[in-house]
Amino acid sequence: MKPLYLSLNRFLKERFGKRVQKIPLDAGLGCPNRDPLTRKGGCIYCNPQGSGTGAFFKGLSIKEQMESGIKWAKRRYKAKAFMPYFQAYSNTYGDIEHLKNLYRQCLEFPGMVGVSIGTRPDCVTHEVLELISDIFKDKMVWMEYGLQSASDKTLSLINRGHTVKDFEDAVKLTRKFPFLICAHVIFGLPGEGEKEMMKTIEFLRDIGVDGIKFHELYVVKDTPLHRLYKKGEYKSIEQREYARFVAKAISYLPEKTVIQRLTGDPLREELVAPDWARDKQTTIKMIKDFLKQFKSP
Repeated sequence: MKPLYLSLNRFLKERFGKRVQKIPLDAGLGCPNRDPLTRKGGCIYCNPQGSGTGAFFKGLSIKEQMESGIKWAKRRYKAKAFMPYFQAYSNTYGDIEHLKNLYRQCLEFPGMVGVSIGTRPDCVTHEVLELISDIFKDKMVWMEYGLQSASDKTLSLINRGHTVKDFEDAVKLTRKFPFLICAHVIFGLPGEGEKEMMKTIEFLRDIGVDGIKFHELYVVKDTPLHRLYKKGEYKSIEQREYARFVAKAISYLPEKTVIQRLTGDPLREELVAPDWARDKQTTIKMIKDFLKQFKSP
């Protein structure tokens, strides 16, 4: 039976002939949208601790994080191939020599077949991409850019700190290198309905990204979004609605598009709403059920 979509696991297995496990890393690089020097304040939904493991604040180096992550992957999945994933914060935001040191710490590990670097579209330069190309010249490189929405109105409303054109420029610049591009999008943003969400997907389809990560907008404690939620000025997207929108979005995309994530994965102790965000497996099942409907003749 043909798979409903091209998952990252399947994509990597087809490329390398074996399971490849991503190893999440926290380099503690910060974010230009939250830097006290810029006084931009950050996205309204942003967790002050950033996404990822929090390993940087525990004093763990990139090398130590790689070591523990590989041990876990070998034990849990019997994995023999690995892809470090610079996940937390904006991982091209820093002095070039500092970035060079961080990236190089990944190279000494056997079985490393590629790297994934998460960052913002307004936080990438030719110099940084050239550095990544030089260091990982014989590896698969995924550049992950947070777009969230293809509406400048929405981006302004959520205080995203960049424009749609910034994303377009980042894609054009990245295409000068032999890299793959993954876009992050959020469904359920304030003021957006099905029409706006599908326009974002159409934009990404037309610009030709290689992969997409889907996230639902969830409310985290002590954020501007939390304050809006408490005042009744924001209501979370419903689970069934989210699942249908993601399935419809996937049906808009070329079959070769790698669907790297179907739903978010909030920390339980920080989550305010929606409650269904804790039930990841049910959400994924609903998305797949809707996909069968969209793909049926």
